[in-house]
Amino acid sequence: MHLREQLKQSLAGLSPQLIDEISHEGTYASYPAGTELLREGQYVKVIPLVIKGSIKVMADFDEKELLLYYIRAAQSCALSFSAVLENSPSQIKAYTTEECDVLLLPGDAVKRWTKEYEDFNKLFFNQYQLRYSELLETIQSLLFGRMDQRLMQYLSDHARAHQGQPIKMSHREIARDLGSAREVISRVIKKLENEGKVEQRKEGIIVLEQ
Repeated sequence: MHLREQLKQSLAGLSPQLIDEISHEGTYASYPAGTELLREGQYVKVIPLVIKGSIKVMADFDEKELLLYYIRAAQSCALSFSAVLENSPSQIKAYTTEECDVLLLPGDAVKRWTKEYEDFNKLFFNQYQLRYSELLETIQSLLFGRMDQRLMQYLSDHARAHQGQPIKMSHREIARDLGSAREVISRVIKKLENEGKVEQRKEGIIVLEQ
């Protein structure tokens, strides 16, 4: 499918003229899993609009990496948007979690679109609302959630985002996302498996109860 047609489907709320400009100004790029797209302290020159795949957004807290949110198809990064508008260094880091197709929107064009297109501002306002809700859930989970509940929610969210496919992540990777230790995650996954909520197979973790 042509890029413009993909954008029309995934960003249905945008005007045809803005869709044309985004497809013309943006740079299409494909990245393998595990590619670092953004480092903490780096000045943001482009904003990613995910076409296919997902990007993991992390931040450092007390010498630990903490998962903030995922950017999935038809989504972008609200914190990168803010950094572009304010010309400030990034406070986050971002990696692809799987093979990922991205449209990179240049910062100068993004600034211009915020002045010329109300629907572009609505797009990122919706992204802010989405990320704010996700960050509140993360904070609530960190403060009040038991690890088995946090882990089950994490695995369920991951499974839903990938249509129930096996979760091909190591216990160490999951522990890093949740700000925990590999040994803790291994123990809790075994507990969830004994409760019939997940199953560990050679192709990955299967979520049985969502």
